[in-house]
Amino acid sequence: MLVLHSMTQVSIYIAITVYLLLVFSLKRSPLLPFHAAGTFVQVLFTNRKYLFHFCAVLMVLFFNKLELIIESHMHNLNDFTQEIHKLEGNFVEVFQRFFENDILTFFLSYFYVIVFTSLMVTSIFLYTYQKQMKLFNALCYAIMLNYMIAIPFYLFFPVTEVHAFTPSVKFLMLDAFPTFESEYRPLSGLDNCFPSLHTSLSVTLAMLARKSNNRFWKIFVPISAAIIIFSIFYLGIHWLTDMCGGLVLGLFASKLALRLSTGRQLLGQGSGVPSRLEMKKQRDAQ
Repeated sequence: MLVLHSMTQVSIYIAITVYLLLVFSLKRSPLLPFHAAGTFVQVLFTNRKYLFHFCAVLMVLFFNKLELIIESHMHNLNDFTQEIHKLEGNFVEVFQRFFENDILTFFLSYFYVIVFTSLMVTSIFLYTYQKQMKLFNALCYAIMLNYMIAIPFYLFFPVTEVHAFTPSVKFLMLDAFPTFESEYRPLSGLDNCFPSLHTSLSVTLAMLARKSNNRFWKIFVPISAAIIIFSIFYLGIHWLTDMCGGLVLGLFASKLALRLSTGRQLLGQGSGVPSRLEMKKQRDAQ
């Protein structure tokens, strides 16, 4: 069984997983993943627009870390976990008990911790290598939108993870990652539940992958997204309400990001309302 003990080990498994995903995505060649990584580095240092998008994503991730620091200094905030529990009852507890299995615990922990991150990293490498720059831009916009919308909820609408609120729900992650609280927890607050970013980002990645011209990626990412969403309940982390919020956020972020990446205005193409360029062309034609 796979047992994780440190973030160093997690990083190694992420690197291996990214490599394997690139192998399966790029004609199953063992050398192409290195070419993809090399292409990423080359474009990063030769394309200013690409570098700007990538740095913007890193900046948003920094703000997510900053949110945890700000939150630690905020006091007397209402906790909305009780209201969420009243709304949906013991759904997560029943769900967990029905499916609980040692093998499934390790499998889902792997997807929650490792595959989730690997999907984002692989998407960046894959879209860059295959020159799908609109998808790369959309990915950057979508990640930023997910965090920019979620962070205010984490600050002003705190909801505690299910296992920490309901004693009858187990935190099964500890079976596969015993040091999770000390190693991984600093990346995410215990009350940063609504909306579920694991859900929203997984949905976002799946929606963008469906636009890819890579057949393997089109199939694998949506399946992985479904498994990750399954894992948030099974492992005793998120409420059903968190998932619903994450689903809406992921769909919204991916749709808006695709519009932004193709240069379409919100009230322009695809909405039935002519864009400014179209209106100018119509006037010129007259």
